[in-house]
Amino acid sequence: MTKKIFLSALIGILVIFATACGNKQNEKQTATVDSKDQYKLFYNKSVFLGDSLLLGLPDVLEDSNVISNAGATALFALEEVDKIESEKPEHVYIMLGSDDLLWPVENPVGESIKNYNKLIEKIKGKLPNVKIHVLSVTPVTKEAMEVEPRYKNIPDYNKALEKMAATKNIDYIDLSSIFEKNDNPYSEDGIHFKDDFYPIFLNHIKQHIHSSKNNEGVPDGE
Repeated sequence: MTKKIFLSALIGILVIFATACGNKQNEKQTATVDSKDQYKLFYNKSVFLGDSLLLGLPDVLEDSNVISNAGATALFALEEVDKIESEKPEHVYIMLGSDDLLWPVENPVGESIKNYNKLIEKIKGKLPNVKIHVLSVTPVTKEAMEVEPRYKNIPDYNKALEKMAATKNIDYIDLSSIFEKNDNPYSEDGIHFKDDFYPIFLNHIKQHIHSSKNNEGVPDGE
């Protein structure tokens, strides 16, 4: 009899535990959906322009918020300005440079920054009131750099990019702290990212925007 009571109590505990786990799982799924909705709301008047490093972003945002092409460079991105204009964004976030560094020219950093300047001027010409944000080129793993040594120029590129942004009085967003706080955001090639990188990426930018507004004395209400 005691054995039956023990087994009944054990089954009851397991049922409660299973129910609790199911509730937690449902809460987790709901939180994920809500987070995506929040991203879509915050970035609904934004366009992200970039290369293949942004190809996973439409899984979080709307397709209309992202213009990304494998192998895109600052030069090739000039062809996308009309598409950006058609979306009538208030913010344009540009993440280019990773592919520019692989171009077989004598000075890939200088050549890319020259085209980046042209890109910004063309966007301003089409959308004079848009807020332009340039994002730093993201680091790669040690293994990826061994395969492609030209990625060693990423720090120099980012310095040139930050200087250009200051000259043009536009926002520069440094993404390096994301990689200091997250051990393994990379996919197998050590260059591109896992799916769970993109919410972290969007949170980082959102925090930067809010911080910039607060520093300017603008109410944090976007």
